[in-house]
Amino acid sequence: MNSPVSPEHAPRRSQVVLVEPALSQLTKLTASETHRLDRAIVAISVNPELGTPVPNTLLRDYVDDVDGVRVIYYVTALRQITIVAYVEA
Repeated sequence: MNSPVSPEHAPRRSQVVLVEPALSQLTKLTASETHRLDRAIVAISVNPELGTPVPNTLLRDYVDDVDGVRVIYYVTALRQITIVAYVEA
C-alpha cells in the first residue's frame, strides 16, 4: 500500500547540527528530557520558521510549552542546515 505522501513530495527536512554549547547541555539531560527535545528538533527541521526571530540577530527562539523545551537556533542561507546553539528541557 502506498503512503498518502510520496517521499518526493514529503516536506524536506533540514540537517540539524548541534554546536558545542548545545552538545554540552545535551549530555546533562535525562532520557525523558532528550526524548522531548528530539520531538522539538524534528519539528524545527521540518519547519525552520517555527521559532520566533531574536531581534537584531540571525537566531530564532523556539519554545514548546507543552513539552517544556526551548531551542535557540539559526538556519543557513540555503535552509539546508539548522544549527542548534542552545537547548533547554
